[in-house]
Amino acid sequence: MTRIFGDRIMVSIDVGTTKMCVLVARHTGGEQFDIIGVGKAPSEGLRKGVVVDVSKAVRSIRQAIAEAELMAGITIESAYVGISGGHITSLNSHGVVPIKRGQIDQGDIERALSAARAIPIERDYQILHVLPQYFIIDGRDRVMSPIGMHGIRLEVQAHIIMGAVTSVQNLVHCCQMAGVKVRDIILEQLASADAVLSPDERELGVAVLDIGGGTSDLALYQNGNIRHTMVLPIAGNHFTHDLAIGLRTTLLDAERIKKEHGYAQFDILEKDELIEVEMVQGTDRQIVKISDLMTILHPRAQELLCLVHAEIIKKKLQSFMPAGLVLTGGGSLLRGMQECAEAIFDAPVRIGRPQLEVDLLHSLHSPIYATSYGLLVHALKRETGSFTTTNGPVYKRVFECMKSWVSDFF
Repeated sequence: MTRIFGDRIMVSIDVGTTKMCVLVARHTGGEQFDIIGVGKAPSEGLRKGVVVDVSKAVRSIRQAIAEAELMAGITIESAYVGISGGHITSLNSHGVVPIKRGQIDQGDIERALSAARAIPIERDYQILHVLPQYFIIDGRDRVMSPIGMHGIRLEVQAHIIMGAVTSVQNLVHCCQMAGVKVRDIILEQLASADAVLSPDERELGVAVLDIGGGTSDLALYQNGNIRHTMVLPIAGNHFTHDLAIGLRTTLLDAERIKKEHGYAQFDILEKDELIEVEMVQGTDRQIVKISDLMTILHPRAQELLCLVHAEIIKKKLQSFMPAGLVLTGGGSLLRGMQECAEAIFDAPVRIGRPQLEVDLLHSLHSPIYATSYGLLVHALKRETGSFTTTNGPVYKRVFECMKSWVSDFF
């Protein structure tokens, strides 16, 4: 039996709408680890990131876990699990406390963050993450790490992320039924950002959009800290359904056509070829042009990206992303998504791939695995305490709260 981190082993589970992905890693010292196991399975029982059929979701999780266990040669007991879904909400909050002894210590920071999280919360919602953005001492300049500094009053601006209790409970319950203890729940766009963003991008200011199967998850960073998060219920499956309806084909063939021939931007198509499409009844076939696919996929891509752009404009966040936009997740692989985003945002756009420092299967460098890999990076920072001192104890306390209401449910 393996014990997470006691035996230098970590496990992440990306419970996605279209795929389940399990990664097993061995900690090799510092902030380094090697991937020793990979498990994948088609996802069933989820819609837009939320469990809608427990038995199907459990079966999918078990299948991915079994594959990862076989490759790693271990038995998985516990894991870090990513969460997303339309129920995720966030806001920025402000907290102020007196500095008790004149010199700021960890206790002052925790009290300031507790003050920031004292906000009205919708019924059946709970706080998942409390992420400090910056601190202010005695009303003066912003500081990132105030430990050891002197003052009378400490202020903090924090980003609060909340989720529906029942949605989180259902996700934890599925993992438990699959035989895995949930060590922590991590917001998926935070994990994806850990996988694909460089320290310079985080410092200068950048947005990362993870386009998954059921949801698209946005996170915006500046000065090394989170500034804004959002979950959109529009993602890769919508592109597939649009093709299935527009071409009157099966969902399976629509997914194949999207991956093999789909384009989101007209001006990058070099040759308009003819392709064969299976009809929805499964007996006949039709011939269509690739440009016909674009007339279906382009409006959906524009809708998704315009909604993200509108959110950034609404929240007045344009000045927070001089490094531009990073697209990741399976949806970012649709040809022309980068060019479409560049036209809408009028900013630099790149495709984000996991920044791996280990030698492993080439396929894991794909944006598809950004969340799974990022969950391991995020977990390692917590386990080794390499989060800033302002984060560690607070994260632990938030999770203790989460575990209490999960256990109460069962």
